[in-house]
Formats: sequence, C-alpha cells, structure tokens
Amino acid sequence: MGILKLIGRENQLFTEDVINIESDLSKKIKESSFLVLGGAGSIGQSVVKEIFKRNPKKIHVVDISENNLVELVRDLRSSYGYIDGDFKTFALDIGSNEYDAFIQSDGSFDYVLNLSALKHVRSEKDPYTLMRMIDVNIFNTQKTLNQSTEKNTKKYFCVSTDKAANPVNMMGASKRIMEMFVNKQSEKINVSMARFANVAFSDGSLLHGFNKRIEKRQPIVAPNDIKRYFVTPKESGELCLMSCIYGENRDIFFPKLNENLHLITFSTIALKFLDSKGFKPFICSTEDEARNYFLKDHEENTWPCFFTNSDTSGEKDFEEFYTDSEELDLNKFKNLGIIKNKLNYDMQKLNLFESAIQEFKTNMKWDRKGLKNLFTFMIPDFAHKETGKFLDSKM
Repeated sequence: MGILKLIGRENQLFTEDVINIESDLSKKIKESSFLVLGGAGSIGQSVVKEIFKRNPKKIHVVDISENNLVELVRDLRSSYGYIDGDFKTFALDIGSNEYDAFIQSDGSFDYVLNLSALKHVRSEKDPYTLMRMIDVNIFNTQKTLNQSTEKNTKKYFCVSTDKAANPVNMMGASKRIMEMFVNKQSEKINVSMARFANVAFSDGSLLHGFNKRIEKRQPIVAPNDIKRYFVTPKESGELCLMSCIYGENRDIFFPKLNENLHLITFSTIALKFLDSKGFKPFICSTEDEARNYFLKDHEENTWPCFFTNSDTSGEKDFEEFYTDSEELDLNKFKNLGIIKNKLNYDMQKLNLFESAIQEFKTNMKWDRKGLKNLFTFMIPDFAHKETGKFLDSKM
C-alpha cells in the first residue's frame, strides 16, 4: 500500500498545477543556481530531488547530517543519474564559522532555500533544547537571509509551518517570530515561505516511527483523538519549489483544502499501515500490556496497538494554515493557496527580542517560563497549551 492510500487519498495534490507550469519551471531551473540548506532532511531531500531532476546549472546542498547527505547522493544517483550542472554536498552546521567561510568563497546563488528546522513540538520540553530551537528556527534564518542579501541572491525561501497560524506551542511560535524577521528583511531581498501539513513518514514523525516499531517488534502507539492533514514527501518538495520560484515578495504558500486533502487520525493511519503489512491489530488497554505482548503466544499475524487520548503540551486540537486576519489569493493555482503579506514589522520588538535572547546567553541562564514570556511579548495572543506533560513521557 502506497503513502497516498495510507493517508486516505487517491491522488497527488499538485499534479495539475505542476503540469501547467512544467515547461517554464524546467527552463527556470536549468538556467539557475541553487543553495539548499537542510537539504538532507525529509523535506530537504524532496526539494533537492525536484530541482535535481530538472537539470539545474548549479545545486549545492548543505546539511548538518553527514549520513543523510551520503544517502541523498546515493538516492539521486540511483534515481536520476547525473546532471550537466555543478552538484556538490557539504556536511556543515549553518551556525558555524566553517559555513560562513563556505558562503564567503561560494555564496553566489540565484535561489537559496532554507529547509533546516527543529520541527518537533517536544523540543520545548527543556529550556536548552528550546534555546537551540530558537537559534535554528529564527537566528539561523536571519543569518542566512542576511548573507543572501549581501550576495545579491535573487530569491530566499524558507519553511514555516501550519503551527505558526494561531500557535499553541513554542515550535509554532518560533516559526511565527521567524516570519516577522523574514518580513523585515523583505525590504532588501525577495522572500517567500510555505506553511504546510504534516509530511507523511518524514524522519522522526510518528508515522516514520511505525516502520521502526515493526523493525524492532514493538507495539504501535498513537493518539486516537488528534486529526491532522498530511502531504507526501513529493508534495512537500513541489510546494516549497513552487513558492520559491513563483511566490511574490512576502508570499506564504499553503495546500488548499479540497476533497483530496482531509483530516485523518493517527490511529486510523496506524490501522491502515498494519493492514498493508499483513497484520491485524490487537488493541491493548495499557502500555504494559502492549509492551509485554510479544512475551506471550498470540494469534498469528496480529500486532499490539495502544491508542490513547492526547494529553501533552502544545498539541493543537485542530489544524489551520492561515488566520482570519491574513489576506488570501485562492485563484492563482488550483490546489495552492497564497497568503499575501504586506511589509509590516515592529523594529523595536524585533530588537528587544534579539537583545533578550543575547542577554540570556551571556548570563548562561534561562528557563522555559522566561522564554515563554518573551514569546508572548512578541505574539500577544499566543495561547500556549501547557499540560505539564510532554511526548517524551509517553511510549
């Protein structure tokens, strides 16, 4: 069973939109140079594939994971072979001096796409991981955006998240603040972004974890009350690329809701996943029962499942891509919507945010409460959902 059937769909979302622009898109890519940051993550690899297969003049890929870069190269060579243009990968930390030296010597690109992020809601569980999330999601974006401006890059693209619309967790709020910094820099460079749904079976996701549980003979665990929209890895690559190439300054692209994109629970996907593997679910009532399932004899081709209500911090009850106050263009593409942002930022707030974070770091002391208060200062209607429990405390 393919990914589409597992997430309850029959068709790819953006096929018609891509077909309509394919000739122009391929021409633009063939004539252009690209730098893809975070290019070996799940979304990054999908974006790199969409560019690579259209034979770009130059594509350089940066990622902190050496192993993921190796797999990306193997995947590209096995799927598409070689291109006429300049293709290189670099195992670099975007926040490092080595990366700055790389940009100094080789920073001339038509398009820079930043797919790097700390994407997990659970990253807010402790103040130190949370500070790293702020660095990666906000300040690395600001840094690479400034460097792109200095290098006269034609267009800078970065990934936001659906969780930035009316955020209830620190990850979504960090991306909303990132959008503010990007808006400020749009006075000097053309920028665009994308907000989209969960990428099915992306690294570290719950669905990706289903495969790991089967490999390790462990129970499938999922919430049964949380509904989410899902896009495929290929769709995530297409969405980012189309925003980068065709987005106007400050545009944020998102998947338009239609009959092909609908909400589905994680537990429903879990049952479909087990069926695709030839297993029937054995529903357990406790973690211990699920964990100890394989210690006893059971009916052949059954697999333990433990489905529960969600009770952890930062989990939104519903999913949305835009707020009531944001202006939309729903006519340019069939299955893509666009948030049309005006130049609108509060310089004093942005400066105070930077200064406060720098003071925390200088003193080598901060806590979740202080960071949450700072986020609320930036986003006055930030409705943080705090339950005192995090995903790391569950199976």
